[in-house]
Formats: sequence, C-alpha cells, structure tokens
Amino acid sequence: MPVETIFFLVLGAAAGGFINGLSGTGTALFALGFYLVVLDPVTAVAIVALMSVVAGVQGLWVVRASIFDHPKRLLRFVLPGLVGVPVGIWLLSGLDTAVLRFGVAGFLILYGGYFAFRRALPAFTRRTPVIDAAIGGIGGVLGGAAGMSGALPSMWMSLRPWTKFETRAVLQPFNMVMLTTTVVLLYWRGAYEGALPALAITIPSGLLAAQVGIYVFRRLSDTGFRRILILLCLAMGVGILLSELT
Repeated sequence: MPVETIFFLVLGAAAGGFINGLSGTGTALFALGFYLVVLDPVTAVAIVALMSVVAGVQGLWVVRASIFDHPKRLLRFVLPGLVGVPVGIWLLSGLDTAVLRFGVAGFLILYGGYFAFRRALPAFTRRTPVIDAAIGGIGGVLGGAAGMSGALPSMWMSLRPWTKFETRAVLQPFNMVMLTTTVVLLYWRGAYEGALPALAITIPSGLLAAQVGIYVFRRLSDTGFRRILILLCLAMGVGILLSELT
C-alpha cells in the first residue's frame, strides 16, 4: 500500500476516532474527507461506518450506567430509527438526496450558528416521548436516505439540559444501531471485499484516537458538552454543504 494512502487513512481515522470518543457522533463528517482522497466512495463509507461501530463500543462502556438508568428513553429513539432506515433506503429511488442534504445542512447551520455563541443555552426540560420517537424515526430515514442519521438527534439532544452522560447514553447507542444496520447492508452489497488492508490501518488508529476523545469528554462539564454538540451541529451543516457544493 502506498505511503500516501496510509497517511490519509491514519489522518481520517485519527480525526473520526477522536470526535467519536469526544461526542459519540460525527465520525463520518471528520473522517470521510480524508478517505475519499485515496479510496472509492463505497469503500470509504463502508470503512467509516465499521470504524464508527468498533470505536463506539468504547464510548458505550463509558456511559453504560446511564444507559441502564434510562432504557425507555433510549428505546423511544432507537426503535423508530430502525423502522426509519429501510424507509429512507426505499425513498432513495424517488428522492433528490442533494436537495435533502442541502435542506438539512441549512437547518443545522442556522441552528448551530444561532446557539453556538449565546451565553444562555436552551433548556427544554419537560418529557416529550412523542417528539423523541419522531426525532428517532426521522433520524433513521435521513440515515437510510442520505447517511445523516445523527444530525437531527444531535440537535434535539443539545436542547435538553441532561447531563453529558445522559445525553451520550442516548446519542451513542442510537448512532451505533443505525451504523450497524448500515454496515450489514453494505456487507451484503460486497462493499468490504478487498477492504481488509485499509481496515487493518484505520481500526487500530481509530480506537486509539477515540481513547483520546473519551479522555477529553470525561473532563468536560455538562454545559461544555452541550456546547460541543451545538458546535458539532454547525460543523456538520457546513461539512454537508461543502460536500454537496464540491
């Protein structure tokens, strides 16, 4: 394997793994740009998805207590999301995904730009089981249709004044389930044929970088973590917009 390919694979794994360890989402946003320089799009997406799942196991372990403290809250997002993924894939045939991605990008940029630099963060405290289920379902549809399952849940959870562990105990498992579904579907399509050398580089690098991200996560305050999520929404919006324009 050429040195240039190894270099970009390690950079992508380091960037994606770190953000996975820090926030539990956003891996593809930070890794995919590096991978696409040296890999074809299908292989790049397949490797990012698998790396996200493998690195995400470490994040799940960090918030395991909070997951078991609020299992019903998690299921309100995950179960509708699982229904939404095949719906999104089915919509692919008649949907202009570019228009969809532009719309979501604009929404994320407006939201992230508005709240990122405000002194007071929003504090939506009351229980909203129906809205939670809707957010999970739409996240699944967006994941199946355009690979953006984490965008809407990230935005919604940054509005909630939950602790950083409570927030991540929903966001990370949700993304893990959606991405595992994606990995299975890509495997059936043969996307991992010939990908073993790249995986041998990206998986260890991603795992190590995720540990650095988890180290930073543990030292963030609850408010600091919410601000990270809001800034990540802004970054996701800009990243999606740039990917469509280029």
